[in-house]
Amino acid sequence: MRVFVTVVDLGSQSAAAEYLDLSRPVVSRYLAELEDWVGARLMHRTTRKLSLTAAGTETLPRCRQMLELSGDMQAAVSTRDDAPRGMLRISASTSFGQTQLATAMGEFVKRYPGVSVDLQMLDRTVNLVDERIDLAIRMSNDLDPNLIARRLSVCRSVICASPAYLHEHPTPQRVEDLGRHNCLTHSYVGKSLWHFEQDGEQVSVPVQGNISANEASTLLRATMSGVGVAMLPSFLAGAHIKRGELVRLLPHAEPRQMNIYAVYASRKHMPSALRSLLDFLVVKFPEMPEWDVGL
Repeated sequence: MRVFVTVVDLGSQSAAAEYLDLSRPVVSRYLAELEDWVGARLMHRTTRKLSLTAAGTETLPRCRQMLELSGDMQAAVSTRDDAPRGMLRISASTSFGQTQLATAMGEFVKRYPGVSVDLQMLDRTVNLVDERIDLAIRMSNDLDPNLIARRLSVCRSVICASPAYLHEHPTPQRVEDLGRHNCLTHSYVGKSLWHFEQDGEQVSVPVQGNISANEASTLLRATMSGVGVAMLPSFLAGAHIKRGELVRLLPHAEPRQMNIYAVYASRKHMPSALRSLLDFLVVKFPEMPEWDVGL
């Protein structure tokens, strides 16, 4: 109903989409769903303008009344001291979800016991609207400009290998030495080319190996088994390096970093639980996160 009223007030679906922070397809879908519910076509759609049908003319003032009643009801039952509550569906990669996000969400629900969290560990880009995801954690340097995102931290990577592997192979001294090693690679990130910043310059090195995987935790296990060298996110490998289970290589060469974002669908009518989660994540995952300290 709010979408319908906004389209009428602003004169177009595009203007309503921009005002409501929604995509144009979502606006069209909501209008279609309202028409299905009412059982009649509400607007004549042409390339030049929108005009109300007879049913739309009857429906519009009633929609305004319903929205006003809804606003009055929300104001009547809410106070500034109300604790966040409700269900949040959160998406993240398997590796980040298991090593960092699960523990963080444990802290969050202890702080806000009225909130429930449904964690979706997915190693692919999700459609927030279609899959009903309230917030997704994404790592990227080329984020979709149509998304609403709040930057959290930096995803740093490290080159590492197990002590067993280094006992049998010479330790690489320069990034170019990686070409002589069995490099375990991610199927989608750095499959055949690893990028570094070395001595203030950008350097790219061809790599190859006999194991690749589409998920970083799998590469971690393969690396710890002593089969090769890997480029792994520090949030995943950092604890194993500190315990001596992995050895960090080429510390003078910094692999290309990515930003960590919290991505969500709309700023309008944001639930207090989601707003509280965003504020929590900004503090939990700062510019220098805990997993990078001491590396």
